This record gives sequence, C-alpha cells and structure tokens, in this order.
Amino acid sequence: MQKNKRLKLDWKMITIIMTLAWPTILEQVMQTAVQYIDTAMVGSLGTQATAAVGATSTVNWLIGSSVSALGVGFLSFIARACGANDREAARRSVSQAVLAVLVVGVLFTIITLSLSGMVPVWMQVAKEIQPLAAQYFFILYLPMLPRAATIIFGTALRAAGDTKTPMKVGVAVNLINVVLNYLLIYPTRTISPFGLNIPMLGAGMGVIGAAVASAISFMVGGIYITVVLWRHPLLSPKGQSIRPDMEILRPCLKVALPNMLQRFGTSLGYVAFAAMINSLGEISTAAHTIANTVESAFYIPGYGMQTAAATLAGNAYGAKDEKRMRDLAAMFIPIEIFLMILSGGALFASAPALMRIFSESEEVINLGATVLRMVAVSEPFYGFSIIIEGMMQGVGKTREPFIYNVAGMWGVRIVGTFICTQLLSFGLASAWACMIAHNLLIFVLFMLSYLRGTWNPLTAERLKAASAAN
Repeated sequence: MQKNKRLKLDWKMITIIMTLAWPTILEQVMQTAVQYIDTAMVGSLGTQATAAVGATSTVNWLIGSSVSALGVGFLSFIARACGANDREAARRSVSQAVLAVLVVGVLFTIITLSLSGMVPVWMQVAKEIQPLAAQYFFILYLPMLPRAATIIFGTALRAAGDTKTPMKVGVAVNLINVVLNYLLIYPTRTISPFGLNIPMLGAGMGVIGAAVASAISFMVGGIYITVVLWRHPLLSPKGQSIRPDMEILRPCLKVALPNMLQRFGTSLGYVAFAAMINSLGEISTAAHTIANTVESAFYIPGYGMQTAAATLAGNAYGAKDEKRMRDLAAMFIPIEIFLMILSGGALFASAPALMRIFSESEEVINLGATVLRMVAVSEPFYGFSIIIEGMMQGVGKTREPFIYNVAGMWGVRIVGTFICTQLLSFGLASAWACMIAHNLLIFVLFMLSYLRGTWNPLTAERLKAASAAN
C-alpha cells in the first residue's frame, strides 16, 4: 500500500512539474523560431543590414540579463511567500517589483539612448555601418520601460505558479513582431501564392522597419503583462505603496546581485571566447556562429524545467518543508536528464542536416556538425547543473552558482581556449572541447553541492541546529 501511495504522489508531482514547465518551454520555442525568422528577414536585405542588427547583440544581452537577474531576486521572495501562504508579503513584493521596473526602465532608457551613437563604435563596427547600427539600437531601446515590465512582471507571475500568462504575452509579442517585420521591412510588392498575383503593401523601411517592429511589439507586451498583473487575484499591487521597502528589497537584492555579477562575468567571457574563435578564420567563425544558433534550440527543454524547479523549490522553502525539497530534486533530476538525453540524441543525429539549413559550404557544415556532436554528448550533464542551479535560485542561494559559473568560464573555457587556439594553434574543435570541459566542471561542482546537501538551506539549517544542540 505504501508503494502505491508513493507512486501516486510521484505522478502528481510530475503533473505539477510539467504543468509549470510546458508554457515556458513553448514560449522559448516561439522566441527561438522568431529569432530564426528575424535573422532570415533582415538577412535578405544584405550583409550590411545583418551586420547592423547583429553589431550590438552582445550589449543587448548584457542589458537584458541585468534586468533578468533583478527578476530572479523577486522570484525567490515571491515563491517563498506563496509557499508560506503569505499573500500580504507576496503583494508587497510585487509593489517593490513595480518600483524596480520604474527605476530600471527609466535608468536604462537614459543610458542606452544617450550612448546609442557610441555603442557601435565601442563594438568596432565598420564605419559605414555605424550610423545604421546606432539608429537601430536607439529605436530598440525607446520602449525600455515596457521591456523591463515584461521581464520582471513575467518572473513574478512564474514565481506564483502562473507560467501560462508570460507564455501568452511572449507569443503575442513574437507574432506582432513577425507581422510588423513583414509589413515594415519590405517595400510594396506583389506576392504569388497558389499562382495568384496579390499586391502586398509594405513600408520599405529596411533595418529601421525591423527596429520599429520590435519596439512596438515590446510596448504591447509590457502593457499586456502590466494589466494582467494589476488584475491578478494574488499578486495585484493595487493599494500597495511603491515607496522603497528595505524589508523586501534587501533580501531580493541579496539574491539578485550575485546573479547579475554572474551574468556580467559570463557575458564578458562569451565576448572573449568569440574573439579568439574569430581569430581562427572565416570557416571557423561561420561554423561556430551557426553551431551556436543550432545548439540554442536544444537547450530549451532544460531551461523550461529550470523555471519550474525554481518556483517549486521556493514554494517548498517558504513552507519550510525539507522533505518536499528533497522529493522535488529527486523528481526533477531524472526528468531533466531524460529530456536532455533525448535532446542531445536528436542534436547528434541531425547535426549535419541542421548545419545545411544555414550554410552551403561543406567545410563549414562538416566542422559545425563535428562540434555539435561533441557538445551533444555533454547535454545530460549540463541538464543536471541547470536544475540544481534553478532550485538554488528559487531558495535564494545565488552566490555559489555565481562562483561556479565565473570560475568555470574564466578558469577553464577562456584559459583553455587561449592555450589551445592562440599558443598551440589548434582549431575550433579544441575551443568547443574547452567549453565542454567548462560545463563538466560546473556539473561536478553542482553534483558535490547536491550530495552534501549544501544546495538546500533547510538541510543546512537542520544540520546546524543539530550541531549546536550537541
């Protein structure tokens, strides 16, 4: 009877996990698909258009990751408040999230707009492309306030177990972006579906049209998610003060700052890593760029599960339920590893075909397929790290992931790639081997944290109390 009871409990937990995870996975699938479509649409305008749009992508990632890191701080607090059934604390924390959106949104708007002309110069963009890249960047950050709202409010809703609303907002934003791209990028033309000649209106704005399309979609998404949050039965900040409340902001920032530093450190590492690969020549650069694009789609299941892990771990921590924390980890880990084995197997099998979608060069295809198959083997190990890191974020333990990730990035990937490519003159495969070694080191560190129980603050608190009693 006990066995049947346990099995029933496991299936119930699996249902909860998948209910939380699938909207996030679908949202990320949509984002990746739209990224591919955007790249193709702008790419059809020529190399200069592609370069102008891609020139500031690293800066875009830095800004977006900074706002996302702040959202992780609120995720931890709100998830714990919901787990403890403290509705007042949850609503107070959302009011502080509103304050954070206002401050961060206005601050980044001022910074990005005032520096828009300099960013392409700092990124060493070709002089003839710099004006276009600057205009694109300027327009893209006009709606920084609603962009911040989409990120932080979406995280707040996920922390309360509502992953469907951010998914709906993400789908709406992406669909609007694609439709407006189609109307604004291209000039008026005639299309011929099924042999029929149909005039299609178009603004013919090129790269600027792509920027305007993105800006409008960001604006719609920010307004949409703000209205939903304002009407939310549990999280609505109506009637709450948005004055700084250090009782909430202090623990949120304590979680957010290490996560922000982690993202800055790893982002700068990606820049250094890409620069060393660029020095290997055109074939290696093209193979690396395309392989990165292909690989990103195969991490979607892992990161979708991470959001669910963070939310449920935070709920369990708020309820002070140590057993539920352990049970969650015991359920998440095999599900995640199974998904990443499937994902890695699919990537291994389809690597050459996927490379052929983006390149006609046999050298690029073969080199890209080689490194993709290398990394495919390591995906289950990386999946374990993703889950434990997500659960640690949910309970507010972001200092250790910061140390693990930055040490792995700079101590293994960057140093190893420098030795292999710059000193020993090895090729792209050696750089990706260093990247895999970085991922395996993180796996070992998170595995040790899991086995020792240090990832779980409730276990640490119990052991500390037992030690003090003795």
